[in-house]
Amino acid sequence: MKDFDYIIIGGGCAGLSLAYELEIKKKLKNKTLAIIDNRTNYNRDKTWSFWKVNPHNFDDCVIKNWKDFSINIPNKTNYVSCARTPYQSINSGLFYKKIFNRLEKNQNIKFLKTINDINVSKSLIFNSLHNIKPNKKDLWQHFAGFEIEVEKKNLDSEIMNLMDFDCEQKNSVHFFYTLPYSKSRALVETTWLSNMMDETEKNYEDQLRNYIEKNLNIKNYKILYEEQGKIPLFHPTTVKNNNEISIGTAGGMTRLSTGYTFLNIQEHSKYICNNLEKINKVKKFEIKKKYKFLDKIFLKVLSKHPQRMPEIFYDMFTANNEKVINFLSNKSSVLEDISIILKMPKLLFLRELI
Repeated sequence: MKDFDYIIIGGGCAGLSLAYELEIKKKLKNKTLAIIDNRTNYNRDKTWSFWKVNPHNFDDCVIKNWKDFSINIPNKTNYVSCARTPYQSINSGLFYKKIFNRLEKNQNIKFLKTINDINVSKSLIFNSLHNIKPNKKDLWQHFAGFEIEVEKKNLDSEIMNLMDFDCEQKNSVHFFYTLPYSKSRALVETTWLSNMMDETEKNYEDQLRNYIEKNLNIKNYKILYEEQGKIPLFHPTTVKNNNEISIGTAGGMTRLSTGYTFLNIQEHSKYICNNLEKINKVKKFEIKKKYKFLDKIFLKVLSKHPQRMPEIFYDMFTANNEKVINFLSNKSSVLEDISIILKMPKLLFLRELI
């Protein structure tokens, strides 16, 4: 049996971010680390996007920054500035490459496909795995995207479209999301907030082609890259041992109302690294309880009144844009929270609160 000081179970965003943070802070100089993941290739498989409200280690993996974005519902468009906190998109392929280039130089770090030959009783374990049992009441953010290249270099790369609700809803919440990386290249995604019980929501390819060709009026294009995924808008079940700390979505790092996780993972990684020697004695790192409370009410409204959500999202972004971004990024003050709440349909939300 092999012994390691630290074990990271799951070599995804959370596990690799933590390993990288431990390495650059020299926490692995005299300690051993095992990273457990059964994948053989780390090619680009995801795109992580967010408003940069905090510094992070991966600016060199950013595909593009935007200082402006739009959100629209049928016949109405709202243009929003985010110059102070630009919206960023990270290429997971560049992220993996950067991390592996650094970690592979440290002989104290081992990449393994299974934990079976490790004496886990002597290790501090960081676990990103979780159990999800199908439940039709649970909400998911599920999506698919095409990165396309267009023949005519006529895309406006200076503004991204955060939410376009001018599309079929199917008694769920559905929008398209467009990130123009350049005048000829863009990522277009179809995104649903639903319980995933309607199989017709999952014909992602037809949705994307129809939107690109009809809504964006792009007839000639080439698909460079495809991605698909789903994010639980609920807290998955985790079973923890005394020597184990949950990270990533399993550790509650996903903001349930938005699905944003990347920056929360980076903050959690820094917190663990800074408190590593006393990690079982310090306060648990978590998203503030006020956001959990507000998200719970928000998702109740979304579940019961999906037809109202496009207008609710649109109205929310008519408030002060910095306040909205701070709120969605877990950085808002109480006064900013109140200003956002006042933009919501009061009776609808009050009913779910009660």
